[in-house]
Amino acid sequence: MMQVSKKTLNIRGRLMELSTPVVMGILNITPDSFYAGSRISSVDELVDKAGQMQKEGAGIIDVGGYSTRPGAKEIDPEEEADRVESAIEPLTKYFPELILSVDTFRSSVAGRAVQKGAHMINDVSGGILDDSMFDVAAALKVPYILMHMRGTPQTMNQLTNYNQLIPDILKDLKEKADVLRQKGVADIIIDPGFGFAKTIAQNFELMKNLRAFHLLDYPLLVGISRKTTIYKTLNITAEEALNGTTVLNTLALQQGASIIRVHDVKQAAEVVKLWIAAGNSMN
Repeated sequence: MMQVSKKTLNIRGRLMELSTPVVMGILNITPDSFYAGSRISSVDELVDKAGQMQKEGAGIIDVGGYSTRPGAKEIDPEEEADRVESAIEPLTKYFPELILSVDTFRSSVAGRAVQKGAHMINDVSGGILDDSMFDVAAALKVPYILMHMRGTPQTMNQLTNYNQLIPDILKDLKEKADVLRQKGVADIIIDPGFGFAKTIAQNFELMKNLRAFHLLDYPLLVGISRKTTIYKTLNITAEEALNGTTVLNTLALQQGASIIRVHDVKQAAEVVKLWIAAGNSMN
């Protein structure tokens, strides 16, 4: 049994329960995401994929228009915003009850996405790449996912030196969460940032010590799906990393993750169901 203090999110007046772990499905409107199976190139494909994710058990769908894989190509904010808007509009039309997250580190993109119907912001940079992001999140009055990262997607792999990994990440996230609260952001979700400015060994250390992040008293999101930590450790490809993803998602639930962000919704939803059937609870 895992005690997690805050068990709800305010989604535009709707309360989202986190007493049961939630599956967040990944929809990438990008031509270069690290996992080809998550890329979407047309509105029909987008609607079909979102419908499938909803049917399979996604509580949130995370829409991204900028690839944050290591060494990813930089794109113009306008192009990113256009990509995201082109997805948000049909999704809100066809799935009005679906909770949509916008995966961006740019406040202008977040603002346009929320205006079009997105319900929350997933900022992989934790505010470090856009000085306006915290103010915009506060003004929009939507939940904000605060992730730990250093540098940019282009430089983060060179920024993996820590004095003490877990205390350093906790300190960084606490300081930023305190600023968000002071600015009026009511709903904060913490993401320790697997794969972002962390080596494979550090990612495993992070997984081993996930419980420490409950000290911050916010819901915890884990995004480990098909990442390098899995496929390089197993000497396979991202396409072959579903089984490894399932294993690490199970470990994340055991340590109190409230949201698991995944490419494969059906399998993640099965993990949650079996975890609960085995007598586990977030209460």
